[in-house]
Amino acid sequence: MSNVRVYELAKELGISNRELIAALADLGVEVKSHSSTIDEQSADLVVAKLKKQQKASEEQKEVEKKEKPKELEQKAESEQKAEPAQKPEKKEKPEAPRGKVELPPQATVRQLAELLKVQTAEIQKALVKQGALVAVNQIVPPDLAKKVVESLGFTVVVPPPPKPPKEEQPSSVETGKPKAEVSPPKPKAPPKAEPKKPEKPLNLVPRPPIVTILGHVDHGKTTLLDAIRQTNVTDQEFGGITQHIGAYQVEVDGKKITFLDTPGHEAFTAMRARGAQVTDLAVLVVAADDGVMPQTIEAIDHARAAGVPILVAINKIDKPEANVDRTRQQLAEHGLVVEEWGGDTVAVQISAKEKKGLDELLEMIILVSELQELKADPNGPVEATVIEAKLDRGRGPVATVLVKSGTLKVGDSIVVGEAYGKIKLMLDDRGHRISKAGPSTPVEIAGLSSVPEAGDQVEVVKDEKEARQIAESRIEEQREAKLAATQRVTLADLYRQLREGVVKELKVILKADVQGSVEAISQSLNKLSTEDVRVNIIHSGVGNVTESDVLLASASNAVIIGFNVKADPQARQMAESEGIDVRLYRVIYELLDDVKSAMLGLLEPVKEEVIVGHAEVRATFKLPRGVVAGCYVTDGKVERGMEARVLRNGKVLHTGKIISLRHLKEDVREMAAGFECGIIVDGFSEYEVGDVIEAYTIQEVARS
Repeated sequence: MSNVRVYELAKELGISNRELIAALADLGVEVKSHSSTIDEQSADLVVAKLKKQQKASEEQKEVEKKEKPKELEQKAESEQKAEPAQKPEKKEKPEAPRGKVELPPQATVRQLAELLKVQTAEIQKALVKQGALVAVNQIVPPDLAKKVVESLGFTVVVPPPPKPPKEEQPSSVETGKPKAEVSPPKPKAPPKAEPKKPEKPLNLVPRPPIVTILGHVDHGKTTLLDAIRQTNVTDQEFGGITQHIGAYQVEVDGKKITFLDTPGHEAFTAMRARGAQVTDLAVLVVAADDGVMPQTIEAIDHARAAGVPILVAINKIDKPEANVDRTRQQLAEHGLVVEEWGGDTVAVQISAKEKKGLDELLEMIILVSELQELKADPNGPVEATVIEAKLDRGRGPVATVLVKSGTLKVGDSIVVGEAYGKIKLMLDDRGHRISKAGPSTPVEIAGLSSVPEAGDQVEVVKDEKEARQIAESRIEEQREAKLAATQRVTLADLYRQLREGVVKELKVILKADVQGSVEAISQSLNKLSTEDVRVNIIHSGVGNVTESDVLLASASNAVIIGFNVKADPQARQMAESEGIDVRLYRVIYELLDDVKSAMLGLLEPVKEEVIVGHAEVRATFKLPRGVVAGCYVTDGKVERGMEARVLRNGKVLHTGKIISLRHLKEDVREMAAGFECGIIVDGFSEYEVGDVIEAYTIQEVARS
């Protein structure tokens, strides 16, 4: 038997992963998770031990069957008598406490082992005895951590609870009423529709895991999902690049998995971050032929910031230039050491195009999610997040929503940021009409008053009237905040505005198909701003380019940029008559490149000095028209009329033009390296042997 994974051996033996990990811990074999590999010797030992235990239990059962009832009674009586003598032996461990320990609010298995100065295998063994299977880098719940620490003979010291804020003391202690009823300052009418969440949900049931596919552009994320879903989404994406988040749900062996496909281009960093915030597990796709790239590093940071486990899928292993070991090395440099190298990161080799390794990847996703014990209350308050939103020509504002807890139903009155409405239509990820959506279900809903922001929370309220009231109050608060921001002027701002009179500006009106693209492109355009040229997005929105956009561009002298949208016929005619530049794009690379080029055109070119050649002075000749330096051109070339400087021991003695250049008593235009010539530099005659004449030109270079 060669090296084998824990879960594979557990399958062969017909036992659970927890039982196998407990048996390995008894043998002193440290196992990080169910997907860790063990060597042949350890596997043989644990198999022999389990077979021995199984044989002993079978023999005991046979003996018990043959024994008479009286003998069983006598045995039971003798065991009862022997119990008091055995109990003191079992209680010897707690009698000698190993010390006092103050537990942090959150701790992984590894951190607990370091805190108690014991091996991680000992912690895992204690966890298995408590009925929990926890990976080395997985967070242990506080209550479970306390039980484990106490079972190991330590005394847990509870830190004193923090004192409540002064504002809340009089209301809760003296009157028992909430602060909101007593405090006078908040006379504003509508509440903010924050549903009360019960402390202990009554009906917690397992929910499907939410998995985010992260990685660099063109590393095969959408192709991987395409292979899993047996559909073809990539052909619908312009340039083969995913332009906005897609949420899909698949079923594997009767178990559902919800996938989020986040774009890989660096311009969509904000969208990728939102995907990581609602996920339970991040699958990092890395191409074996390309390795770790900038967006791969960003994806790792987003997943770590969200506190979710990372599972690596090394893709494109079917390519001849694929180098899996190099990819593992690069991952290790960023803190992701794969299990094959002794780390704790699960890595699966796949080929999304050839559909190789997909079963193993899905099995790993299910195993890792089972360890997290994901649960939700389908009958509790609705917790849902807007993944994407757009303006549809036939259905109006449409939002892609991911339900985290509770059940969202058709007919519910909802508030989403500054938008409100009643759910009139609900579609699943395949485009089928459904009436309700439970936990971990992605749906597309219609019936909102406006396009919400991606990342807004969905809140279910009593009726549409209350929803409208809450949304209007939020819009009013936002308007007041903007007015207050424009009226607030300081001396520093005033000086900065006066100083910015010389700063050139590229004014842009941005329109896109979905709100997430608007946000991402706005951030990318703002990053292009420099000290000399600034991008000013004077207006942005979702939908086609309209006449009002052209009017605004005409009044502001701005450029209109559209992404995945069209220009209305009237708007196009008006733009032609007004001379407004309207640019429409479908691939973000082209959009950013064109804007960058336009910005470079606004900058004045930089004058740079370019060294053309050097000539060494080897003799001097006095002539009626001046002193001639007999030179040998060492590199480059020397031209008549060029600027030149005379250097002696590295110091500049004089700067002037080359007014005379001769070779064998003939005037020449230029001399190349390896030839001798006579040079006269305007305004200088004190040459010495060994001086260097450096010829250069001044060129104008576009600034970047």
